[in-house]
Order: sequence, then C-alpha cells, then structure tokens
Amino acid sequence: MTLETFLVIMAIAIVSLVAAIIAVLVKLLPVVDEAKKTINVLTSDVNVTLYQANELLAKTNILVEDVNGKVTTLNPLFTAVADLSTSVSDLNHSARDLTVKAKSGVKHTAKAGGVLTTLNLFSSILGKGKKGA
Repeated sequence: MTLETFLVIMAIAIVSLVAAIIAVLVKLLPVVDEAKKTINVLTSDVNVTLYQANELLAKTNILVEDVNGKVTTLNPLFTAVADLSTSVSDLNHSARDLTVKAKSGVKHTAKAGGVLTTLNLFSSILGKGKKGA
C-alpha cells in the first residue's frame, strides 16, 4: 500500500466521521431546542410558584402577628378569670365558715333562750312567793 492510498483512505474515514458527527448534531439540534423550551417553561413555572409562595408567606406572617396580638390580649383575660375563680372559691369557703358559725350561734342562742325562759319562770315563781309572804 502506498502513501497516497493510505492518505485517500484516511481522508475518506475522516470525511465519513465528520459526516456522521454532522448527522448526529442535526438530529440533536431539535432535542436541544426542545430542552431549551422546556427549561424556559420550567423556569417560568418555578418563578410563578416562588412568587406565590412568597405571597403566601407574607400573608402567613401577617396572620401570625394578628394571632400573637390577640393571644397577648387574651392572656390578661385568662389571668383575671383565674383570679376571679380563686376569689369565688375563697368567698364560697368563707360563706361555709359563716354558715357553720351561724348554726353554732343559733344553737347557743337557743340554749341561752331556754335558760333565760327558765330563769324568768323561776323569777316569776319566786317573785310570786315573796308577794304572798
């Protein structure tokens, strides 16, 4: 084989290789274009989604601030209700004690009234006895 034959074969091989590469690239160009379009659509969708997520987060922050403000307002109310409950419980306990003391006082008053009635009776009897003597 001569050098010229070798060079011709090499040239044909290189031209075939370049032709194959060009054919593959021609078939890849629509795929690359489609990939670019898809990436653009995805980028646009992601941007819209991120914008909506940011809007939602902003509204959520406002809502959380509102709830925190209302909870701050309600805390003294719950404290007041707890204090009122304690006061009512103390008042109820005091009323029970007063009722027990009043019942005890009524018993003592009834006994004292009975003793006074007896003493008045004896006094009347003794007083009549002195008048007759």
